[in-house]
Amino acid sequence: MSTQDQPGTAEDAPSLDTDLPQQPLPAGPTGPLPDEEPRGAPEEDTPAAPPTVDRGDLILQGLRSAAAWSWRFLLVVAAVAVVLYLLGRVWVGVLPIILALIVSSVLWPTVRWLRRYRWPAGLAAATVLIGALGLFSGIIAAIAPGVGSQLRQVADNVTEGADIVLEWLSGPPVNLQSEQLDDYVARATQWLESRASVLAEGALSTLTTVGSILVTTVLVLVLTFFFLKDGHRFLPWLRRSVGRTAGLYLTEALARVWVTLGGFLRAQAVVAAVDSVFIGLGLVLLQVPLAFALAVITFFLAFIPIIGAFVAGGLAVLVALVSQGWVTALWVLVIVVVVQQAESTFVAPLMHSRVMSMHPVVVILGVAAGGTLWGVLGAFLAVPVLASALTLIRFGSEHLDLRTGELHTDDLRNVTPEGRRAAERAESAAPIFQLRARRAYLQAQGEQGAARVALLDRTTEIAASLRDRLLPPILRRDREDAEQDGPPRA
Repeated sequence: MSTQDQPGTAEDAPSLDTDLPQQPLPAGPTGPLPDEEPRGAPEEDTPAAPPTVDRGDLILQGLRSAAAWSWRFLLVVAAVAVVLYLLGRVWVGVLPIILALIVSSVLWPTVRWLRRYRWPAGLAAATVLIGALGLFSGIIAAIAPGVGSQLRQVADNVTEGADIVLEWLSGPPVNLQSEQLDDYVARATQWLESRASVLAEGALSTLTTVGSILVTTVLVLVLTFFFLKDGHRFLPWLRRSVGRTAGLYLTEALARVWVTLGGFLRAQAVVAAVDSVFIGLGLVLLQVPLAFALAVITFFLAFIPIIGAFVAGGLAVLVALVSQGWVTALWVLVIVVVVQQAESTFVAPLMHSRVMSMHPVVVILGVAAGGTLWGVLGAFLAVPVLASALTLIRFGSEHLDLRTGELHTDDLRNVTPEGRRAAERAESAAPIFQLRARRAYLQAQGEQGAARVALLDRTTEIAASLRDRLLPPILRRDREDAEQDGPPRA
């Protein structure tokens, strides 16, 4: 019997799809294997199992990958912790810079407009800064007399409310006696006397805080003036300092952060103005005291997203409750809820859609984290910092897509000419990364092909072994049966 007629050869072996060219496989051995028993012995051996992959090797490979990611993640966390520690040590000097940048991002469009009409840089910066200070001082001066007069009215209403509460406590079902009230008042007085030193320290700390606020305010004003005057020179100096290649990327990234920061604050100012105007109008119609002051407070608290709106609304409801009663307070609550819902549904998405896109959960968590770590100032700075960080992340993601070939330079909206050149450099590097990916793919395909060839070889060996084990006994039984039947009859 020839090799082609025998079962179990390469042509009869099971075929596997592969992209590699099929090579002729050697025919299996015709003789018995070295460890095979004599053919006359009973055949109890089973064919050898194909090679398997050890689970331990796969687990070890997964652990190596996890370890590689873990120590890199720990290094990044350690670097961030060091940066935050250093910022905490120099926070007194860093805070005025951050606040000055925020104020400058709001005032810069006006300064740029004046400079287009050939105003000197210093004169334009000083004019805009003094005008902003005059506007803010005018608002404070306008509300101060009304606040002073209406505060006495609110205080009188609070006193009357306290008397009403005391009368209610002295009646059923509480039935609190005047002697008990006097006892509680005496205990409160003793507690205050025992805490006199603590209160004095708190007052001293308050004075220190007020002094620090004044010094910080002066520093912010000075830094804002110089940022508005000489800020346009910063990016060229940065490009000269860090080099042309890195300067291109840093120029575009920082310009995007600047645009995002200024756009967010201007959009938030529009949202705050909508809240303060309509809530203040409702307070005026309901004749709630301190309506103008509450509208101004609502405007400033609206710069703390989500949380500031609740605080401002709660303050307005509280003043209405103390001064006008629960019916007016209920109407104020309805006005606050309706205005804030309309603002969050129509105004805020329209204003913020072109600047940033952050999920409300991210905003809430950022404001909560900032307020927990750094108080009211942290809650105010949380959203601008998050917006800047997301801008940098999106910038890095775009350049990754440029290097992978999924994006092109014309698909991006760069802020600066340097940003377009940086995008072109990133796109020009895409063929290099694609070539590396192609090499890795071909290497993986080659390893897969080698594994398939090895599997085919092993399958051929098993088929040949089965042929040598099973075919001879069958042929021997056929010969014995033929001999027992005798020669064929004529």
